Amino acid sequence: MGKGRLMGIDFGMKHIGVALSDELWITASGFETVNWNGQDDSWAVQRIADIVKEKGVTGIVLGKPSRTDGTVSHTEEAAVSFGEKIEKMTGIKPVMKDERYTTVLASRFMKEVGRSSKKQRPVIDQVAAEIILSDYLESLR
Repeated sequence: MGKGRLMGIDFGMKHIGVALSDELWITASGFETVNWNGQDDSWAVQRIADIVKEKGVTGIVLGKPSRTDGTVSHTEEAAVSFGEKIEKMTGIKPVMKDERYTTVLASRFMKEVGRSSKKQRPVIDQVAAEIILSDYLESLR
């Protein structure tokens, strides 16, 4: 099936969750939360490009934060722009995947396994990225 790893990205205006698949594209695991200032994403784009190179990533799934009413939000525009910058840096065009409610699902999951809200903060975006990537992997089967 796959060659190399896939990367899932949960884009946010302060935190970007990153998840990676295994090399067989079976499982997804949270990897890192990239923090940025919401203004200049150059450091965040570079960090993603570094992970792509270090981990042998061959495909990227980028969560698109669409609004439920269908209108385009500032965050969605920023995510699309972020994806374009990633493509320029890595040569990999991200697959855009609707990510509505992934952070809510991640939070609910973490509560179910006993993680308090305080303990969720450092990894919630990674878990959301893991959900995005897992959904994508499932769609390939």
